[in-house]
Amino acid sequence: MGDEFIGFFAIFAIFIGLPWLIFHYVTKWKSQTSLTEPDERLLDELHDLARRLDDRIQTIERIMSAEDPDWKRRSIAYNPVDDRDESLLGRADDLLAEHEALLSRRKEK
Repeated sequence: MGDEFIGFFAIFAIFIGLPWLIFHYVTKWKSQTSLTEPDERLLDELHDLARRLDDRIQTIERIMSAEDPDWKRRSIAYNPVDDRDESLLGRADDLLAEHEALLSRRKEK
């Protein structure tokens, strides 16, 4: 009688209990949201803060460039690649302005 009970319990545990346990925790894991509401609010606040700080840094760099165009070369963290990127961006702005001028001329005709 004892051996039959152990065998029945082993078969039950392997074929019913273990899959039920696995599926139970898989469905619990999938039903959870990745972020809680306070975490989402904090993430939004941090994103806004980072955007404002980036805007401030760009403003400061524009002011410094207006006062002294060569300040970046004399800075400790000078990276010539940044100048190349800025010159490419400046060229892209020029091309965009030319394109917009051409479009406005075509609309006038």
